[in-house]
Amino acid sequence: MTELIKLTAAELADKIHSREVSAVEVTQAHLDRIAEVDDHIHAFLHVDTEGALAAAKKVDEGIAEGNAPASPLAGVPLALKDVLTTEGVPTTCGSKTLEGWLPPYDATVTRKLREAGVVILGKTNMDEFAMGSSTENSAYGPTHNPWDHARIPGGSGGGSSASIAAFEAAIAIGTDTGGSIRQPGSVTGTVGVKPTYGGVSRYGLVAFSSSLDQAGPCARTVLDAALLHEVIAGYDPRDSTSIDAPVPPVVAAAREGANGDLKGVKVGVVKEFGGDGYQPGVLRSFQAAVEQLRALGAEVVEVSCPHFVYALPAYYLIAPSECSSNLARFDAMRYGLRVADDGTHSAEEVMSLTREKGFGAEVKRRIMLGTYALSSGYYDAYYGSAQKVRTLITRDFDAAFEQVDVLVSPTTPTTAFKIGERVDDPMAMYLADLCTIPSNLAGNAAMSVPSGLSDEDGLPVGLQIMAPALADDRLYRVGAAYEAARDAAAGGALIHKVPELGGTK
Repeated sequence: MTELIKLTAAELADKIHSREVSAVEVTQAHLDRIAEVDDHIHAFLHVDTEGALAAAKKVDEGIAEGNAPASPLAGVPLALKDVLTTEGVPTTCGSKTLEGWLPPYDATVTRKLREAGVVILGKTNMDEFAMGSSTENSAYGPTHNPWDHARIPGGSGGGSSASIAAFEAAIAIGTDTGGSIRQPGSVTGTVGVKPTYGGVSRYGLVAFSSSLDQAGPCARTVLDAALLHEVIAGYDPRDSTSIDAPVPPVVAAAREGANGDLKGVKVGVVKEFGGDGYQPGVLRSFQAAVEQLRALGAEVVEVSCPHFVYALPAYYLIAPSECSSNLARFDAMRYGLRVADDGTHSAEEVMSLTREKGFGAEVKRRIMLGTYALSSGYYDAYYGSAQKVRTLITRDFDAAFEQVDVLVSPTTPTTAFKIGERVDDPMAMYLADLCTIPSNLAGNAAMSVPSGLSDEDGLPVGLQIMAPALADDRLYRVGAAYEAARDAAAGGALIHKVPELGGTK
């Protein structure tokens, strides 16, 4: 493995900006790594070799001319989840419905990355339309966890997290509707952050559930995630849910936290997360992480959020209802897949046959759930009631944050499960997001940071940190402090302990 791809994004940027190494060299090293291992991992759906090298060359030329880098991450290679539009580059959302579609515009996140000089290597694999917890629902085949190729990398953004865990990219972008950044981060030993809802523009993010979807950073370190967060965040008038407020000082908080002092920080352990259904090794790792926070000077107390136990059923009414509405746009009339277009079928028949062929089983399941929940006579009983539960969960968070600065829990109840193990059991699959969903329903900020390896199976475990809306900087301070202490105790960064890849799937 070339030494360049082992460096953090911050380290790569320093070397590129000081002309110790060129952005083209760094990009080529990552493209070579993709060529070497992605047959085993399948993190990417599309690799834009020509576009990536052209973007890297532009960064090098600007630096050679004496211009200041466009951002602290200029020249750093990134993997982009295939749910964000990229002008002239395929965007499939992991679905046959959009196979071959070349968007005519960039998502705001994509545009901001380009303007910052970040090099987009390509588009990563995902559960179809972001519906899943394992990346097995992709129409293009599953992604494999770099720690164990027989296991899932999480979902829906398993491709993004796997790409950085496998050193195919330095940083990545994911999206999080019910845990799709944090849960993959947990099971691949990487950092994943769901910013405050509205903190990052959703313009050009192909919608699954509009009141829950949020793009965010994936990285191997907390500082790298903070640097990427700062690039993509900010108000966007093209997104009606975008928050017109300053971006929280996430980079400064990450640098402060790395000093390892959490004196004056009050941490709440969520009482409702733990016990039956949680892997013992995950709980032991979590308890060790809590003790580490206490050793860093934090005050740790137990906090009850009684309505969190209703988050999962509420989510699986709200998200499918919004999915049912959003996916109605794929009507085979304007773009995307179209079948039975032979002049003998009505428009309604073409729509029906196209959706039958284009959507996978999980997408169909959620569309049917949502359509039923929104139907006449059932709206108040299902969707309306779920929104009331959402309000109660938000109030639980508000009450908790009156007592503490951040909340913590395991990110997911288990380590990575085997590919195929849960595909026929939707409820078992949905339980992977048990701890992450409340933050999506409330819209507050949350992070998963690696908390070591399970003593049962040697696989990564994640510590979830949750903060109030627009207090994203608290995540980075606490996460960076914990990360520094964890690495010091382990004698090195966790992610560097991933074994070399090779062999067959």
